[in-house]
Amino acid sequence: MRYVRITPRKFRLIIPFMQGKRPEEAIATLASVKKGASKYGIDLINSALSNAKRMQGVNVSELYVSKVVANGGPMLKRFRAGSMGRASMIKKRTSHITVELDVLAPKTGQEAKEVKAEAKHPKMQPLKMGVKARAEKPHPVKRGKAKEEIHKKGKE
Repeated sequence: MRYVRITPRKFRLIIPFMQGKRPEEAIATLASVKKGASKYGIDLINSALSNAKRMQGVNVSELYVSKVVANGGPMLKRFRAGSMGRASMIKKRTSHITVELDVLAPKTGQEAKEVKAEAKHPKMQPLKMGVKARAEKPHPVKRGKAKEEIHKKGKE
């Protein structure tokens, strides 16, 4: 959709509810979200689904929302009275929103093994929060030379 009368910042709040889900799940999720942007999201998904149905060779039951992008469109500039007789500008922002549907590819045995191998990579593991106990003794406190000399003179 182009020239949607909602700010991209507000629409980006609902993108995680749509992305990576099947269209029916995304519509059900957006219907329960209390945001004004959710009605635009539902309309976009319905439009993308109807476009996919018109294409030949596409099984609609295998589709999922692969990508959602909300970019800024042109701003409507309005003026209103400001302090000390000045005029202050109001920017009424618009959005260009793109929704892409993709077909779920069936995973073969080899691809499933690769996904599991990637999950075992150390950078992909969840962080373990905790403090390791030190087995070493703590370092002695170092003193300045002047204090050491005074301390040695006192012992003699």
